[in-house]
Amino acid sequence: MRDTDEKFTWPTVGLHWILAIAMIAMLVFGLYLEEMPRSPEKGELIGLHKSIGVMIFVLAVARVYLRFLNKFPRPMSVLTNWQEKLAKVTHWVLIIGTLLMPVSGVIMAIGGGHPVALFGLEFIVGTGVKNEILSNIGKAGHGLGGKLLILFVLFHFIGAIKRQFFDKDGTISRMLGIKVRAEHSIE
Repeated sequence: MRDTDEKFTWPTVGLHWILAIAMIAMLVFGLYLEEMPRSPEKGELIGLHKSIGVMIFVLAVARVYLRFLNKFPRPMSVLTNWQEKLAKVTHWVLIIGTLLMPVSGVIMAIGGGHPVALFGLEFIVGTGVKNEILSNIGKAGHGLGGKLLILFVLFHFIGAIKRQFFDKDGTISRMLGIKVRAEHSIE
C-alpha cells in the first residue's frame, strides 16, 4: 500500500507522529539533562535518553525507507517560491535530524568511553577507551543538531498550521490519515 496525494498510509502517519512526539520529547529531555548537576540520577536518566535514542534511530530508518519508497508528498496548495524552498529544506533537516541526533549521541558516548545500551543491555556498544576528539565531535553535533531541530520543528509546525487553517488545503488532515479532496492537490 502506497501513499497518495489524497491520503497517507497508516505506517506513514504512525511513524510521522511517533517520531515527532519522541523527537520533541527527547529534545526537551536533553535540554533538561544539560541543566542537571552531575549525579547518579543524571547518569540513570542519560542511560534512558540513550535507550530511547536507539529506538528512535530504528524507527527513523524505517521512516526514511518509507519516505523514499513513497516519495515526498506534493504540496496540497500553491506555495510561493521561498515557502516551497523552506518546506523542502525543513523536511530534509527533520528527516536527516532524526537519523543524525541518535548517531551523534552514540559518537559522543563512545568518545566519552561510555556504553550505549538498550535499557541496560550493553549488547549495542560497550564501554571503551575515551577519545576526546570523537567525544567533542559528538557533543558538537548533538548540541548544534538539537538547536537546529528545535528551529525546524517550529518552522514545520507553523507551516502546517498555516496550510491547514489559513490556506485550508487539508495538509494536517492528510497527515492524520484522513482522505482529502484531490482538487486541493497541485500539479
